[in-house]
This record gives sequence, structure tokens and C-alpha cells, in this order.
Amino acid sequence: MNRAKVIKDEIVEQNVRFLAVYLETKNACLVLLSEKEDKLGTLAIAVPRPMDMPGSPSSSVILGDRNAVSARMFAEHVASKKRKIALVSIYLESLNEMQAQSILRRLVDKIMSMEHAMEGSVA
Repeated sequence: MNRAKVIKDEIVEQNVRFLAVYLETKNACLVLLSEKEDKLGTLAIAVPRPMDMPGSPSSSVILGDRNAVSARMFAEHVASKKRKIALVSIYLESLNEMQAQSILRRLVDKIMSMEHAMEGSVA
């Protein structure tokens, strides 16, 4: 039985720390993206489409509304990459959602590439 994988990382952009906590279980991924400290923010869920059904994952915001566009966008991105249910939380203080999107995208890509590297070293 495999246990959940947990990855924590951060990047500094525009003199601000952006943090990520990535948790992956057998059927789902949880990604917490935040500014300055780990916090829960606007939370979206995305469910990948079945393999025989074309199209993007379906998503919905389940908590908050401040960063709804980005939370849904990243939840759909993770769900389509991992082919699992994805929950993504975004908490921002100083930057607005549009300013932070490219920074958060780099952070998400970074933690997902770290996760792939971990898979390779476990074998």
C-alpha cells in the first residue's frame, strides 16, 4: 500500500514568497498555493473526463470567490495532467489574481516536475 506523497516548495518573485504544498493520493491531488505563508484560500475542484470522452475537466469553486478564475484554471490543469481529481487552493495578499497567474504557473509546474523526479527515484 502506497502512502500519500507530499511536496513543499517555494519561489520568490517581486520580493514576495510564493509557497506550494502538493499532496497526492492514489485518486486525487491537493495543491495549496499561497503568498507569504501556508494558508487556505479560494478552493476549486476539477474532475478529469473519462479517457474516451474528449474535452477539458469539469471544475467548480467550492470555497471563496476572490481567486476563482485561477483556482479553477489550475485545478483543471492538474486534473488533466494527473488524470485524477484535483483540488487547488489559492491565497493571495498583495498581488491580484492576474498578476500572480504566471508566477503560480511556474510554481505548479515546478512541484509537478519534482513529483515526477520522486517517482523515478523510487523505482
